[in-house]
Amino acid sequence: MHAVEISSFGGPEVLRLTQRPRPEFGRGEVLIRVAASGINRPDVLQRSGRYPAPVGASDLPGLEVAGSIEGGDEQAMATMGLNMGDQVCALVAGGGYAQYCVAPVGQCLPVPQGWTDVEAAS
Repeated sequence: MHAVEISSFGGPEVLRLTQRPRPEFGRGEVLIRVAASGINRPDVLQRSGRYPAPVGASDLPGLEVAGSIEGGDEQAMATMGLNMGDQVCALVAGGGYAQYCVAPVGQCLPVPQGWTDVEAAS
């Protein structure tokens, strides 16, 4: 998949398009095909070297995403009323600057009626 990684610490010019393996969802998670991702202060701090990715989280920036569910823990999805193909927005620990991102089911919300993916990701 395509992703944007931090090649070194610095300004926006250190962001680089790269290829990464598609992440695999685990128990209690969904795989989201990302249509939009938010850009926020922690992303800027991570890029500048002042906000390390949490232990176990993706090193890719991006804490907010919107897109469609492409896979996931079916039991956890059913508990939250989510289904394959649903449009969701999610808060994640990292990895949002990519074509696919894994999110805990409990951190996903349906995209509000009439909202664009860009609005939902922000």
